[in-house]
Amino acid sequence: MDAWVRFSAQSQAKERLFRAAQYACAVAADALRRSGASAEALARVRQLEAHLSLGRKLVRLGSWAEALEAAKRGIHQPDAVLRFCLTLGHLNRALFCACDNVLWAARTGLLPALDQDKWGQRSFRYYLFAIVLNLSRDAYELRILLEREASGKRAKSAENGRQPRADTRFQQLSLKLQIQLRLLLRVLQNNPPLLLDLLKNACDIFIPLDKLGLYKTSPGFVGLCGLTSSILSILTILHPWLKLKP
Repeated sequence: MDAWVRFSAQSQAKERLFRAAQYACAVAADALRRSGASAEALARVRQLEAHLSLGRKLVRLGSWAEALEAAKRGIHQPDAVLRFCLTLGHLNRALFCACDNVLWAARTGLLPALDQDKWGQRSFRYYLFAIVLNLSRDAYELRILLEREASGKRAKSAENGRQPRADTRFQQLSLKLQIQLRLLLRVLQNNPPLLLDLLKNACDIFIPLDKLGLYKTSPGFVGLCGLTSSILSILTILHPWLKLKP
């Protein structure tokens, strides 16, 4: 188990690069299709995308073990909400990676009789559950930071005797929304790891939604979302302080 965990950790950066290149090909293929490029050029780009996808699955072999270890660590979180989101999120990621490994074996001919469509749908369901739990964790941490920032701001305003007032109900609502928006922007600006994780998960969620047919978009949009989230993930690898902890 420990050997697989070390292997997966060293391969994470390569997998992110493969992922970014794969989704860049998806964006390029959609752009070529819209511009009326030749069928041969479009086929080459899509073939490269398929090869990159298969390469990603090869690099990701055994990553289910790292996800299980992360789930074990999540069980020991003192905060009940974080414990729930982290543990179940990593467990779903482990199941997603396990299904992905089975799909790799099928596409390389090791399991020729496997129903790839069925296993693909199963894989994306686990992926969707994992992202939903990750977004729930982000929302929970964001709420805590907003409450902390708001309480500090109220205390400071009370000391200075500055309490904003509005005459009408509409003005009060507008003022409240402006204060909440400024508060949200300040919290996100002061917490880059949370901002990056929120953006990454918000981009990622469109991928399984589209693949499962729950919210159909377009190949170009899905590719752009995947490329954006991949770049954000690479940033957290290059600069570990940007990774949301725990």
